[in-house]
Amino acid sequence: MAWQGLAAEFLQVPAVTRTYTAACVLTTAAVQLELLSPFQLYFNPHLVFRKFQVWRLVTNFLFFGPLGFSFFFNMLFVFRYCRMLEEGSFRGRTADFVFMFLFGGILMTLLGLLGSLFFLGQALTVMLVYVWSRRNPRVRVNFFGLLTFQAPFLPWALMGFSLLLGNSILVDLLGIAVGHIYYFLEDVFPNQPGGKRLLLTPSFLRAACTCLSRPSTPRRLTLLHCSPIKCLPTSAWSPAQHSSL
Repeated sequence: MAWQGLAAEFLQVPAVTRTYTAACVLTTAAVQLELLSPFQLYFNPHLVFRKFQVWRLVTNFLFFGPLGFSFFFNMLFVFRYCRMLEEGSFRGRTADFVFMFLFGGILMTLLGLLGSLFFLGQALTVMLVYVWSRRNPRVRVNFFGLLTFQAPFLPWALMGFSLLLGNSILVDLLGIAVGHIYYFLEDVFPNQPGGKRLLLTPSFLRAACTCLSRPSTPRRLTLLHCSPIKCLPTSAWSPAQHSSL
């Protein structure tokens, strides 16, 4: 019964968030069980275009390293902010949300060639956080109980946290850059004089995502209390919110 309840709760998670999170967890589990090797997953242009190992274009976004603090930290951010976007500004727009993933993934891959980046999952996570933060500018975020600031500063706080852990901030900067490009093209430029929406979701993608969409009534999104992120219950579309990290 416990497993049935857990499965039922998991199925309540929006389709894109559920699919991407499950893919990341299963990929890491396969590496942990030595069914796969990270060397089979990382992005390598030579292997992709010369050896036709095209799966690397996808798998490099699914592996966040071995089980440990970094993995769980990233998964928490992926699940939370991906879900808040999908249940908030992308509610009822599954195809548009998938297109955001595709746009971000393609642009990160192209820019990643310049910096010889092998795994881009963290950059995608930062992109999700960036887009959410810009669409929720009034949310006040409490960062680990130490700092309180407006949501748009959250991606930069995460970059600083990566720096404190001794990690390269290049991946974080890539996520912020791609997130800003998407935000500008989708939310800013269309509202400028003479501007128009440039990121149009292809019709075939809308048709493919129809099966993933299911009717749902608007409900208040309750964010669970957890560490390192703790969020108070808020409405997904409320203009003024508060959350704690």
